[in-house]
Amino acid sequence: MKPLVLLLSSALCCGVAFAKLPALSDDAKAKAAEAAARAAHTDKIGAYQLCKSMDRVAAEYFAESKQANREVKPAVPTPPCTDPGQFALTPPAAKPIEASGAHSPPGTAVSPPNTKAPATATNPTPKPAAKP
Repeated sequence: MKPLVLLLSSALCCGVAFAKLPALSDDAKAKAAEAAARAAHTDKIGAYQLCKSMDRVAAEYFAESKQANREVKPAVPTPPCTDPGQFALTPPAAKPIEASGAHSPPGTAVSPPNTKAPATATNPTPKPAAKP
């Protein structure tokens, strides 16, 4: 009994695991991109604040060591802290329809789309007539 229950439960879980999620809409993709950009900016702000606090701690350490007449090795040169500034979302520039190539075939036209030939010459098998 236990092996049967185990087999059925694992089969049910596997079916759920292989279910396909629906595709995201353009609005959902834009919101996800904005959320990712905000998270990246928040990380930059956190790194900037950490850099500034490390500089303050190092300055206090050197000042206290100088007052106590302790011998201190010179500081290791580090790059300066860079402020990331305010968050500004710059959405990707949308291509105009003409530039996307969605409305035109990729190649150049060899002949015009219409011809003077009768329809029977271009399509030899006629469609069956609809019955009333």
